[in-house]
Amino acid sequence: MTVQVDKDLLCINTIRTLAMDAVQEAKSGHPGTPMGLAPVAYYLWQNLLRFDPEDPIWPNRDRFVLSCGHASMLLYSMLHLAQVKAVNPKYEVQGKLSVPLDDIKRFRQIDSRCAGHPEYRWTSGVETTTGPLGQGVATSVGMAIASRWMASHFNRPGFEIMGYNVFAMAGDGCMMEGVSYEAASLAGHLGLSNLCWIWDNNRITIEGSTDVAFTEDVATRFIAAGWAVMRVGDANDLTMLGRAFNFFNKVTDRPTLIIVDSHIAYGAPNKQDHHSAHGEPLGWDEIKATKKAYNWPDPDAKFLVPDGVYDHISGGLGARGKKLRSEWMEQFEKYKAEYPDLAKELYQMQHRQLPEGWDKDIPSFPADAKGVAGRDASAKVLNAIAKNVPWLIGGSADLAPSTKTRLTFQGAGDMQREAPGGRNMHFGVREHAMHSILNGLSLSKIRPFGSQFMIFSDYARAPIRLSAIMELPVVHIFTHDSIGVGEDGPTHQPIEQLASMRAIPGILVLRPGDANEVADAWRVIMAQKHEPAILILSRQAMATLDRTKYNPSQVGRGAYCVTKDEHPDVILMGTGSEVELCVEASEHLAKEGIKARVVSMPSWELFEKQDEAYRNSVLPKSVRARVAVEKASTFGWARYTGLDGAIVGMETFGASAPLAELQKKFGFTVENVVKKAKAQIAQACADKGKE
Repeated sequence: MTVQVDKDLLCINTIRTLAMDAVQEAKSGHPGTPMGLAPVAYYLWQNLLRFDPEDPIWPNRDRFVLSCGHASMLLYSMLHLAQVKAVNPKYEVQGKLSVPLDDIKRFRQIDSRCAGHPEYRWTSGVETTTGPLGQGVATSVGMAIASRWMASHFNRPGFEIMGYNVFAMAGDGCMMEGVSYEAASLAGHLGLSNLCWIWDNNRITIEGSTDVAFTEDVATRFIAAGWAVMRVGDANDLTMLGRAFNFFNKVTDRPTLIIVDSHIAYGAPNKQDHHSAHGEPLGWDEIKATKKAYNWPDPDAKFLVPDGVYDHISGGLGARGKKLRSEWMEQFEKYKAEYPDLAKELYQMQHRQLPEGWDKDIPSFPADAKGVAGRDASAKVLNAIAKNVPWLIGGSADLAPSTKTRLTFQGAGDMQREAPGGRNMHFGVREHAMHSILNGLSLSKIRPFGSQFMIFSDYARAPIRLSAIMELPVVHIFTHDSIGVGEDGPTHQPIEQLASMRAIPGILVLRPGDANEVADAWRVIMAQKHEPAILILSRQAMATLDRTKYNPSQVGRGAYCVTKDEHPDVILMGTGSEVELCVEASEHLAKEGIKARVVSMPSWELFEKQDEAYRNSVLPKSVRARVAVEKASTFGWARYTGLDGAIVGMETFGASAPLAELQKKFGFTVENVVKKAKAQIAQACADKGKE
């Protein structure tokens, strides 16, 4: 028994020393938390986690999320010591290690697999990107929901194919963030008994003791939210840790919070429990002294992995994980024979494929001058797709009747504690957590969508940005997209949000201009495997263009010519509801013998991906007279209008009034667009005369 304990301690101290050495070598990073939490991570991985290092993407593996992402060396050390294998983008397991020791030696350096914060896709075994505090724990709720949904959808008597647990390790900062409690509240409501958060209660923040700003009774808060709570008074007490995790396994009706009292920079003679150990290297002298306190085999050695450490972890985590995965694979082969259709669905879902005929029921919309609101058109398209894609699920931040995102076909159902297989999710007024949870669902290979008013997208910018960083095909739906909100006034009228969304790299922003563009936008969105989409929809009706008179929708090209013309005198560009305004202006100009080309630009990102020849065919350089029309900030439009072009947009916040009055006040009228177009033509002629 003594030998076993010594081996455990040797492994724990290896995690600690690797973290200290890596941070010191990098001359930056966070050594203190990995040193304090090493026993917790080790015990969880070695004794409990259903995870096979040989196949880190096994679908029914337990998920481990390091929400306090600054403690990344804790995870990298664990991934290295467990000898976790790398996986390529084609979901193929490679023979090489995910985290070689050389990458640890190059912690925080260019191209190292050990980035400053854990990054999904970059390092196999990292289940989600965690940087902004609170995002990891909130994302873990989405993973736990996905596990419950998949168990409900795929499992059959005698075949428990899906149903994994999710463990998230959080620090004091995570507990302070508002998104954490939004997510915890929903997790408690849903009774996610497969979810365990581990709070590292080291009582230290960057500014010093948590007493300066954080003195609430966290345990009582979580009990009130419907969680089970367990406390471990000493992070180094493996026996108590075992009891705590056993407690989690026995709780069947609610999520669990395990509070672990720890010491930041545990064992460091001069740095333990001091805030300087949070985000600064300890210094080589302090590291050597700490290693001596650990009775380390060679205090002068750097990046030492003592004999027996790899074998010990392989005999625990490795052997257990291999056995569990092998048993699962054997069961899945029988499952495929018994339930081939479900097995095919699981494969398609895991590989981000779409089922055959997924788009067969997407409607086309007849020409209608009165038109239909973008949100209403989307409702029809979304329902047509979702009934053919079983793993397309989502909901709204308490706004489904307004965003029109409720799935209404037979069998869709509502996701609740007693009905984990429902397709309609109810996030409550939790905009920030909703988008983090969407990321967690997507990381679990669910195809998720979430909706809210566009003005409130600011509450959710962090997880939206993370979905782009992680290349997750999440569908973020925003309605009430402009001053068209009308009487609700400037607090509810998005102005700068559209420009800010376009500024995020790696994300598709789509603002369709009529019902058929909405349908096309959904086709584009569903085809994405590695790119999130932001779908922006109007509350007010938009005319459905007569496509026998105008060109067919080409949302997939990003921008296209609506009007059938050659050699235009002026180009009118618009998105969303303003495409209709551009069309009306072009018709007015035509009566005066002026040829105006209308260009719908639903997605700048897609347009920029087209070749130069196509872009020039839509926006020929020879036509310098250009007018852009959009009920949002003018920021960014100059790239298409040129510096001398006209932009009919918003330079101020909106106002509270009926839409018709707002359009007059801010210049979104046929008369104003026509005026701007004529001025542009006159200017272009004058400039040509000077050449």
